[in-house]
Amino acid sequence: MSPGAALVLVALSGGPDSLALAAAAAFEAPRAGLRAGAVVVDHGLQAGSADAAAHAAAQATALGLAPVIVRTVSVGADGGPEAAARAARYGALTEVAAEQGAVAVLLGHTLDDQAETVLLGLARGSGAASLHGMAAVAGLYRRPLLGIRRATTVRACADAGLEAWIDPQNDDPAFTRVRVRQTVLPVLEVELGPGIPEALARTAEQLREDSDALDHFAEEIAEDLAAHSEAGISLPVHALATNPAALRQRLIRLAVASEFHVSLSRTQTLEVARLVTDWHGQGPIDLPGLRVERKNGLLLFSANE
Repeated sequence: MSPGAALVLVALSGGPDSLALAAAAAFEAPRAGLRAGAVVVDHGLQAGSADAAAHAAAQATALGLAPVIVRTVSVGADGGPEAAARAARYGALTEVAAEQGAVAVLLGHTLDDQAETVLLGLARGSGAASLHGMAAVAGLYRRPLLGIRRATTVRACADAGLEAWIDPQNDDPAFTRVRVRQTVLPVLEVELGPGIPEALARTAEQLREDSDALDHFAEEIAEDLAAHSEAGISLPVHALATNPAALRQRLIRLAVASEFHVSLSRTQTLEVARLVTDWHGQGPIDLPGLRVERKNGLLLFSANE
């Protein structure tokens, strides 16, 4: 393969999912005119993590991946251990990709991971944004295994003679995702029948299609409705009122995100929407970084003074 070929990097933990993906990338990349390398992120959270990272890197090198980079990160505490480790990991992956000029980072999430993500989103009441799960393509990141069961990656490693590392945290019931994997999904399959992970993954795909369409329509409508000024941005009340709730609330969130770089929660969004749907003369609403008020037939979004 030409040294000038575009580079893709596998995010390699050493577990069966990412190891099977690394083997597949090593085989498929040259045939697609690409170079394939790997990034191993050592979170430093467990004894022996450096050895596990070194072993994963050695297997990647043996598979023919290059470059193979081990990056050690410092994990903070914001959002809890899972969220903090995820933030540190993605930060390292993005950094290495930029350093190496990679065109994509391949992630080893499987159909089982997708099902767990959807079920967790459902339990938390997080709305369609979480129920549509993980995207197969999200900017720099690609998830080529989202249609493949975890058992398949385990078999692939065994058939190829690859020694996968089993992260002990993947069996620790202190983590919510582990409880979903080991207890909740098996109980659902016993009580409701087989095929629950596949059904959840199908639901995620359908919801993502619907959500993407609504987001697209909201962006098109916003271009026509939104008016910018020195004070901020405004939307006409009548136009908001005549749109369905799903579009109205997207227009509100989109206006706030684009102008003030603030993500509104559902509760905050609904409170703003009441200025349209339940107007009885109430005053301005103060939100983090901005104020919203209804005046002269407009919803006015302005920065807090």
